[in-house]
Amino acid sequence: MAIVGIVAVDRQNAIGRAGKMPWHYKSDLRFFREQTTGHACVMGYRTWLSLGEVPLPNRLNLVLSRQFHLTAQRSVIFLPHESKVLALQEHFRSDLFIIGGAEIYATFSQDIDKWIVTEIPITIQDADKFMPEDFLQNFSPYDTRQLEEDLRVTFYRRDGQETS
Repeated sequence: MAIVGIVAVDRQNAIGRAGKMPWHYKSDLRFFREQTTGHACVMGYRTWLSLGEVPLPNRLNLVLSRQFHLTAQRSVIFLPHESKVLALQEHFRSDLFIIGGAEIYATFSQDIDKWIVTEIPITIQDADKFMPEDFLQNFSPYDTRQLEEDLRVTFYRRDGQETS
């Protein structure tokens, strides 16, 4: 199964502001749900907090955290290190979606097979979290999809890999 990075970026590659996603597009949220439902989703502790510590439904939620006093919940596994996620991945019958935040994307950058990138048609002036300019280096687009609200999604695969 594939390791898939999924992210929404503004025109300057911004992904966050003050610990939150700085936009709200229903079509993007619906697309995210459609893509990730039935799969495992890896997130950092701050992303987990931004979800209100509520698991994404119908997904296995893998939260990277060095916190030891976390409350166990159904469909949530807290893991201390990315190597633990990668060790579990071989047991999954689903894709592994890397859903953020910025540090988690960077941590898994060498492991990601595919990217799904939603282009948000605005610029967030006071954004404080960004994707690196070169995060798609060694990836090539293989499909695009137009969403409502003037959003475009581009699907990328690592150079030399099939689209399966």
